Amino acid sequence: MYADRDLYRKVVGRFATGIAIVTTVDEGMDHAMTVNSFSSVSLDPLLALFCAEKIARFHDSVLRSGVWGVSVLAAEAEETSRFFAHRGRPLAGRLAGHPHHRGMLGVPLLDEAIATLECRTTATHSAGDHTIIVGSVETVGTPQDGEPLLYHEGRYRRL
Repeated sequence: MYADRDLYRKVVGRFATGIAIVTTVDEGMDHAMTVNSFSSVSLDPLLALFCAEKIARFHDSVLRSGVWGVSVLAAEAEETSRFFAHRGRPLAGRLAGHPHHRGMLGVPLLDEAIATLECRTTATHSAGDHTIIVGSVETVGTPQDGEPLLYHEGRYRRL
């Protein structure tokens, strides 16, 4: 069957993914973005990746910063995911109303996360309209237990 854009979206939408908020600090300002393109890459060395759309404000900020955090969202955090997925949010006070703390690398990590990582960018790869950002994992944590928030066929799901 011919692979067009709409059919491709439908096919890859059948792959259930977790939802995370990726954060960075650039020139003293916090930035955050919802992703479902986060993945573990390697155990030796510890590497992880996510993909950032090139036209997103977050893209250039995370590339300049060179450090980023990942907060894996719990099933109850759908509103948080929707907020950070919305384009055009004001730059100032981006994390206001979302309790967070600073990790070892200075990036914000959401208090409601069921897992966190902090990474230092080690490689970037241009891939169509996105950049694949690979990072060495510097810290990990499991701040609380909970079921993950999932995304499948264009909708939020729970286990």
